[in-house]
Amino acid sequence: MGIIKLDKSIIPACDVDTIEDYKKLVSATHHVEGIGGYKIGFSLALTYGLPMLVEETRKFTDLPLIYDHQKAATDIPDTGDSFAKVCKRAGVDAIILFPQSGPATEEAWIKAAQKEKLGVIVGGEMTHPKYKKSEGGYISDEALNDIYINAAKNNVTNFVVPGNKPDRIKHYRDLLTSNSVEPVFYAPGFVAQGGEISDAAKAAGDKWHAIVGRGIYAAKDMTAAAKEMTSKLR
Repeated sequence: MGIIKLDKSIIPACDVDTIEDYKKLVSATHHVEGIGGYKIGFSLALTYGLPMLVEETRKFTDLPLIYDHQKAATDIPDTGDSFAKVCKRAGVDAIILFPQSGPATEEAWIKAAQKEKLGVIVGGEMTHPKYKKSEGGYISDEALNDIYINAAKNNVTNFVVPGNKPDRIKHYRDLLTSNSVEPVFYAPGFVAQGGEISDAAKAAGDKWHAIVGRGIYAAKDMTAAAKEMTSKLR
């Protein structure tokens, strides 16, 4: 399912504190060529509610809204239906899932979102240190591969990969293409987390979207920052 109309874009991660700051961010960036959509996190959603955020966004733009519950699909399989219905009623276009609680939950939550005609973006590996077992974390490296493969088996083609780890982007690209999937990648981890958009672009292929938070919303001139980020996609 296509979510972003552009093959490559910048997606601002809207991890700001207030709805006023959110509106300033959208107002300053929605018209910039190469902005593909917006990612809303739990902080704004829990404070103001998804329906209000969608309503305020639509005063500026009809660009896709992606809700990132940080991290959704970590509960039992049955709760996927309720989550998907809440997101659909609110008016978001797509959701991000990190199904760390196993394949039964992963499949159930994906199917629930698909039933509601929501775009589904599945992630496994994250950007921070000590996440996977080989680096001192809890999550086994093999399980991360399984998350991506199982998502692909459930007709998911959009995936989150760590933007500050180009070698891991290439790993997941090779993994998915070997399983007959042409992936569309969404990659956080730039600027504040050390990733370079140009490096990720080489590993990600023709269709990918850089998720940028502080590099845009913390800038004195958010419009200029957005233009600088989008210029790196070319």
